[in-house]
Amino acid sequence: MENKTCCFFGHRKIVDTLELRTKITNTIESLIVDQNINTFLFGSKSQFDSLCYDLVTKIKEKYPHIKRVYVRAEFPCIDESYRSYLLESYEDTYYPEGMEKAGKAAYVERNCEMIDRSNVCIIYYNTGYAPPRRKNSRHDLTDYQPKSGTKIAYDYAQKKKIKVINIYN
Repeated sequence: MENKTCCFFGHRKIVDTLELRTKITNTIESLIVDQNINTFLFGSKSQFDSLCYDLVTKIKEKYPHIKRVYVRAEFPCIDESYRSYLLESYEDTYYPEGMEKAGKAAYVERNCEMIDRSNVCIIYYNTGYAPPRRKNSRHDLTDYQPKSGTKIAYDYAQKKKIKVINIYN
């Protein structure tokens, strides 16, 4: 069977409701049944990632052939005990090639890697959202507006013409 892949990305904080869970579950099941999606890529650091992981894990009871893959943004080399720990929750894990020098952009680079490997992306993206303003440094009195990682990933997926399903709407 051809490997067809879906990735997830969304805001760090979400409003977790029964309606949202049902919408995500129905979307995932439809992708499995109608589009033969069998591999799901997960990052970390957001409530949306965690929620989607939990829902895919539950769906895996009904569709045991699907695979959950953890795409690491940190730890290019892991020892066998950490790998075993991760494989208790996922069927596979990997660190994208060439990310060692990404620094603070590691999560953005990781998301782009996941999008590049996917046929479809399920996202939680509120177009009106902006991350909290931050100080440039503790000595600097000016604030700056960081970019939303979700917006960066969304724009990248659009540019790559990957099918995007925005669960937020």
